[in-house]
This record gives sequence, structure tokens and C-alpha cells, in this order.
Amino acid sequence: MNNINVLEFLENSASLYPNKVIFADEKTSITYSEFVKKAKSFGSLIASKTKPQSPVAVLGDKSVDAVLSFFSIIYAGCFYVPLNIRHPKERLNSILETLDNPYVIVLEGYDKYLPEYDANKVLRVEDGALNESLLNNIRENHIDVDPLYVMFTSGSTGTPKGIAVSHRSVIDFINVFTETFNIGPDEIIGNQAPFDFDVSVKDIFSTIKVGATMEIIPKAKFSFPTFLIDYLIERKVTTLIWAVSALCILSTFRAFEYKIPQDIKKVLFSGELMPIKQLNVWKKAMPDTMFVNVYGPTEITCNCTYYITENGEFTKDVLPIGKPFKNERIILLDEDDKEVTKVNEHGEICVSGTALSLGYYSRKPETDKAFTQNPLNTRYIEPIYRTGDLGYYNEEGELCFIGRKDFQIKYMGHRIELSEIESAISKINGVEKVVVLFSKTKEKIYAFYMGNVDSATIVKELRISMPAYMIPGKFEKVEKFDLTENGKTDRKKLAKEYDL
Repeated sequence: MNNINVLEFLENSASLYPNKVIFADEKTSITYSEFVKKAKSFGSLIASKTKPQSPVAVLGDKSVDAVLSFFSIIYAGCFYVPLNIRHPKERLNSILETLDNPYVIVLEGYDKYLPEYDANKVLRVEDGALNESLLNNIRENHIDVDPLYVMFTSGSTGTPKGIAVSHRSVIDFINVFTETFNIGPDEIIGNQAPFDFDVSVKDIFSTIKVGATMEIIPKAKFSFPTFLIDYLIERKVTTLIWAVSALCILSTFRAFEYKIPQDIKKVLFSGELMPIKQLNVWKKAMPDTMFVNVYGPTEITCNCTYYITENGEFTKDVLPIGKPFKNERIILLDEDDKEVTKVNEHGEICVSGTALSLGYYSRKPETDKAFTQNPLNTRYIEPIYRTGDLGYYNEEGELCFIGRKDFQIKYMGHRIELSEIESAISKINGVEKVVVLFSKTKEKIYAFYMGNVDSATIVKELRISMPAYMIPGKFEKVEKFDLTENGKTDRKKLAKEYDL
């Protein structure tokens, strides 16, 4: 029988590995059997207070208790909504209002982050009286398109949009994901992503699907590369499913000159373009490790394409995002909604398949704009998600990412892809990382870079490969790039800092 609830992943693994650690953080760990018992107990308490298919928010830093809260919510037939303690209270308020003021589980020590709220709707992680008949009744009435979680878009400004994702989409994706990369019960997955970022979905649900162990790496470790290396070695981590910028913390600060975590056998990265130089630092340090570029927005359940790099140094100019995962379809559409099939011709990346999310929570106009009927199909309903990303097929038929449609600018009468400039600068010797921004008010292209090369040398190199109008008018050398909570380069903060 096909799975219709992610709890079947959990319970199957718990029956196979009852005494194995399922989740661990810096302070504590819990076995599969203990985890199921506690989640059912707390889930009974939640189910006594709220109806199935209702949101329940979780406020606190990532920890074993946070994941326990998620699964207690799932046992109650509800869907979890992670709240990030580093976001302003105004933003948290906006999220809670969008959810119509749901119950909120506040983890121990995090009360100060909660906006003013109805005390009757605040829950604590605790053991309730197990009510098997209530939980069984909830399971009987569950269907696979019930929502599993809602994650709100990143960033601390603007109105956050919640993306609702069903059990069916996660089950379908995780089955394919774990099979594609041969993720098995011996894996120790090192979680980097905050829980309100969907990279964490791959960590959590791959773990329970195959009976692996997930080590929750404290955020503070990422500020000290040697401490991070020590933690990976101490916890015997085998698998990293990380944001590109998190990986670059170790490679740009030469952490592998300190130690190499020998247990790491799989490194999957996403979120931004991986600088090829940084990828090769990793590949040189870990020649027997599999490195995979995965791509996809939250709206299609984590990822829709992947590219497994060949062994040895990566020597191509462009790192592809590869081919679709099984049971997902990629369509490139031009500005007239005609399909793009020719090599090197640009189009918007659109996705169809079971992995599509349920849309934006209580935001029908935005949902209708992004999730539309496939214009190539006039015969039956086939929804697609328009990613807003541009791509093309290379000579080998692999999909390559160009950048956001909104990273495409009109400058001096020319249409320019800012990511194309970033790619060219990143290839120059001495440049470790680069971010290119355009200021509309100043009508100028800016390049910010880390490295030991001067701007005159960069310009000289660019003149060989690039027309003059694409060469940035201003270069700024920086010590480091700040990251968003999701581990991506914080472009908004950079633009604000330099008054762009």
C-alpha cells in the first residue's frame, strides 16, 4: 500500500531501529521508540485542543524539542509552522494573523521572542495523556493532500507569504530523493538549515524515511569554522544537505587546512550558484565524496532538478542544475508562453508534478498568479509553478540556471543578466566570492568581492571576455558577506549598507 502520511515513514523506521538515535542536538538525543512515544503523548494533548487540518506554530531555536513538536502536531492531524526567533516581532505577528491566531508551542527559554499573545493559546512541550482512540480516528480521516507544514518566505521586510505543502508532495519527493542519492540507515545527516527553511525538510524526512540519524548543528558553530569542523568530526557526520553559503564558510576560510572530516561521503548544495572555485576546494579535500547541485524553490517541495558532479576537479565554465527528479517535469517557457527547446535559448523554468505545493496560505491572488495552467496543454488540468527563474539547456541537454527574472536588468539599452557578470568575475584568479548588484537610482552596476586581487586586474580580465557595458562601474572589496537566516548571501542588507 502506498504511504499517505509521513508518520508511516517514522513508524516503520521505529519498528526497525527502536533503540537507535533519531535526532540529536548539542545537549540531548532521543531514540526512535522514545520519540514516537513522546510525539503521540504530546500529540494527544494538541488534538484535544484543536481540530485536524489546523495550523500549530512552533517558536524556538532548532533542537530535538522543536522536531518533537512538529511530529506531535502531525499526530494531532494538524500542520506545523516554524517561527524564527531571529525575525522581528512585527513579522511574527503578521504570520500569526495570517494563520488566524493558532495555538503556538513555545519551547523552553524562548518566551521573550513571543509577541503579545493569548495565553490560552500558548502550549509547552509536555507529556499528555495518550489517547490512542483519538489519534487513530484522526489517522482514519487523514488524506494525503492534507497539509504537512507551512513555511513563510524569508526576509525581514515586506508581507511574508506562507507556502503550504502536503503529505503527498513530501512523501513523493523524499521517496525519490533518498533513492536517487542512496541515502540509507547508516547516514548521519548534519542539519545546517533553520527549520523555517525547506532544506530542513530534506534532513528531517530523509532521516525518518530510511532510519538514519540527524545531528542538529548549532547555528553558533557556523561563525567559527574550526569549531564547525570539530563538531562534524565528533558527531561522525556523513551527509551534508546545506546552503551554498554555508559550505563556502569552510572553503573560503581555508578550514580544511585545519582538519578534514573524513566521514563525509555526500554533499548536496542549493540556494545559490555554487562558485566553481569553492566547489573544487571541497572536491580536492574530499576526493571520494559525492557532490550534487540541487535546485528548486519551496513552492515545489524542496527541489526539482539535480546534477551529480563527476569525480575530480570540475573544469566546465558552468555548473548545471541538471535533470528533473523522477516524477517531476521541467518546462522552459519564453515570454510568449512558447516552449523553449533549442540549446542555449533562455526561458522561465516552470515545474509540474505531484511535488507542487498547495499554494500560498490565504493568499489566493498570489497563488493564482504563480500556479497556472500549463499553456502548452489545452486538453485537461495540468498546473505548473512559474519559478521566476531563467534557465537554458546546454549541449549535453542539461538544464543550466541563469538567475532570477528580476536579476535581469535593462542598462544602456542592453538586457543584462547580473548572474552572468558574477559568473565571469568568480572565474578570475584571486576572487573567492562575488555579488553583483544594480542600483536603479545611481544607474550603475556594482561588484562586491572577497579575495586578494585588485579591481584593476579584474577589469582587465573582464575586458577579454565581456562587452564594456557589462563591466561593473564600481568595485568594492569586502572581508565577508553577511548571510540571511536561510544561509544565503544577504543581498538586501548589502544594498542598504552601500545605499544602492
